[in-house]
Amino acid sequence: MEELEQGLLMQPWAWVQLAENSLLAKVYITRQGYALLVSDLQQVWHEQVDTSVISQRAKELNKRLTAPPEAFLCHLDDLLRPLLKDASCPGTATFSCDHVEEALILRVRSELSGLPFYWNFHCILASPSLVSQHLIRPLMGMSLALQCQVRDLTTLLHMKDLEIQDYQESGTSCGVFHLFVLNDFIYLFLAKLPEACSVGDGRPFATNLQSMYMAVTRQAIQVGQKHHDAGDPETSSSAFSHRTDNQLLNQVEEPVSSTPSLPGPETEPTVSSGPMQRPQLLKVKRKKLRGLFS
Repeated sequence: MEELEQGLLMQPWAWVQLAENSLLAKVYITRQGYALLVSDLQQVWHEQVDTSVISQRAKELNKRLTAPPEAFLCHLDDLLRPLLKDASCPGTATFSCDHVEEALILRVRSELSGLPFYWNFHCILASPSLVSQHLIRPLMGMSLALQCQVRDLTTLLHMKDLEIQDYQESGTSCGVFHLFVLNDFIYLFLAKLPEACSVGDGRPFATNLQSMYMAVTRQAIQVGQKHHDAGDPETSSSAFSHRTDNQLLNQVEEPVSSTPSLPGPETEPTVSSGPMQRPQLLKVKRKKLRGLFS
């Protein structure tokens, strides 16, 4: 079961439209069973079963079919893969879902060996720890990574402004290059927030951010594996929790203001070899960028 848990964590989310239901889903199937996670952005449902449950449910739903559980698992994988890859082309199978009290029943209808094949995924509400492992903490990690990227970009913009300003003050023509005021960058960023933060039915998240999501979850598993190999009883989830919490605590606390702002550079860039005055620093940077303005 540990393989299923880790395998599911490594899977990307996919956006699925079933009738009027817009869902985010991820699944991991092996010869030993499957793990499925589904969310409508209001609740999260989960099912994880082994081969014994597969055999029992197959007998109940497909009395005319006789096959080992591995065959049913392979067929389910073939049915779900097209649906999660491209919701507009779900393949030959028919999918539907029903809400039964607090559970979600995902129904599948297709054919196997020329006979009708039926399957029901019985998903119950996911535990808070599972929601944290698959959504809350990965999203926190992605936010921290993007914040770091923005900080690096704003620092780079500030350094370029200093270089261009130095050229202008020395009388060198900068051609089409001009100072890019950092405040303009912040203003443009804030102006795009309403559009950028439009979660909608979850499709933008499933379409645009899964590479980063998988990178963050892969890192969580690697950290957990290192703790495990070192004899640390921490699981990958707790290791990821510890790592993310440390990153949050290390963020510089700033006064809360009514106007959001991006972190900007606070100090002049320095060279690792030792202290350097600004004229010397700009001279070094001028040599590196001479080709840009020639």
